[in-house]
Amino acid sequence: MGSTKEAKSSKPARSGSAIEWRRVWMTVFGVIGSGIAVGFFSYSVMGLDPFQVFAHGLWNLTDLQFGTWYLILNACMLVVIFIVNRRKIGLGTLINLFLLGYVADGSEVIIRMVFPNDTLPVRIVMLIIGIVLMCFSAAIYFTADMGVSTYDAVAITISEHCAKIPFRFIRIATDLACVVIGWFFGGTVGIGTVVTAFFTGPLIDLFKRTTAEPLRYGRKRKN
Repeated sequence: MGSTKEAKSSKPARSGSAIEWRRVWMTVFGVIGSGIAVGFFSYSVMGLDPFQVFAHGLWNLTDLQFGTWYLILNACMLVVIFIVNRRKIGLGTLINLFLLGYVADGSEVIIRMVFPNDTLPVRIVMLIIGIVLMCFSAAIYFTADMGVSTYDAVAITISEHCAKIPFRFIRIATDLACVVIGWFFGGTVGIGTVVTAFFTGPLIDLFKRTTAEPLRYGRKRKN
């Protein structure tokens, strides 16, 4: 009887451990996928994503190198998120800060090696792949809930405090705000920027419901 009880009591622990490891792998996959998506996005040369427009626009007001400015901007946002919603800071945040840039650079190099002729049709296809992969990856690591990038944490935090407003609309609003502010200060805006601003929120919401939540919770328990 004693061994039976021990066996029963050990099952939840193993189940919990499996769930935690699933969250870790979802986080790693999601962030790396986001970095690869940035590589596709950069290859297309059809406009920066909304946060990059914002960052480049404000960068024009400084005399710093962009890398230094980008680090300062993310550090400031990290402090704000730590105060407002520190639960969103975790493994995903650290990977975003220290790994995503290298993955993005490496993926763009590989893409250019495979597709050296960057004709307009090829660039359009790469832009579409980049947007879809970015949204899919974001949905995966959002749902893992082990920390997100400083910018992603903004929309998520607002969504948690405004439960009656769907996340997709909040993400569209934050993206548009970044585009307008960045463009006003000289940030580069293109068709890719506009498409990303309007479709990122809805696509992330779609992938969360159809893929990410069933992957983490199982189809019967995702609600």
